[in-house]
Amino acid sequence: MPTYTFVVNGKPVTVDAPADLALLWVLRDKLGVRGPKFGCGIGVCRACTSHLNGAEIQPCVTPVAECAGQEVTTIEGLASGEDLHPVQEAWLEQDVAQCGYCQPGQIMAAAALLRTKKEISDEDVDRIANVCRCGTYFRIRQAIKSAAAKM
Repeated sequence: MPTYTFVVNGKPVTVDAPADLALLWVLRDKLGVRGPKFGCGIGVCRACTSHLNGAEIQPCVTPVAECAGQEVTTIEGLASGEDLHPVQEAWLEQDVAQCGYCQPGQIMAAAALLRTKKEISDEDVDRIANVCRCGTYFRIRQAIKSAAAKM
């Protein structure tokens, strides 16, 4: 079985896995990283959204082979030590979460957007296509705008 070495949340890891095994299962089952959630397995719901070298990805459709030598960040690695990322702070301030299942993916998508775009419009926020079954979209929008203002 092939071996892949990459960085997860700032720590180097090496895993034995088939090349086509979805990164989501490597993170959850082999590395015990539980933040990215399984929702659909086809990259549509985006509950698993994480970052690969700072860019948004859906680990449920990203083969582990594509991560070799790269840096993966999940919700667990977004904060800087005890200091929450501005998007995480805004999520708490706006009381976004209900059930919480989609929240890691929502936060990671917002953080990726704000990394590349400091001034955002409603259209920018609308392009974040993560599904929230509880329907907290209004609070999600408010949190993203609040985080953008702080950044």
